[in-house]
Amino acid sequence: MFDLGSGDGRIVILAARKYKADATGVEFEATLVKQSMKRIANLGLTSMARIVYGDLMKQDYSSADLLTVYLLPIASKKLTPILEKQLKLGTRVVSHNAEFANWTPIKIEEIPDDGQGHRHRLYLYKR
Repeated sequence: MFDLGSGDGRIVILAARKYKADATGVEFEATLVKQSMKRIANLGLTSMARIVYGDLMKQDYSSADLLTVYLLPIASKKLTPILEKQLKLGTRVVSHNAEFANWTPIKIEEIPDDGQGHRHRLYLYKR
């Protein structure tokens, strides 16, 4: 699985810890990459979890079976042709708060309050 815009690495870490997934985050902020990798190492997850420091538009996602995305709508729009070219049929894509234009979600999940007063909307797609 890949987490694009992985931030502090929480999704990558959860996927590796709870589901034993081979999890890769892609993050452009160097400080967040270092923090995430330190936490991954401290938890003993380096064989299953990693954070790639780099431009998410220049990565290879062809091995993905699941992709989580937490990006601004403009970034999702730019990413769409890359994903359409690289993702194999059946790959699941979960997008946080931003739809992928021209894709039809198979499910939309509303989270009215995450316990911290924030609303969220998750879009689930299947290629």
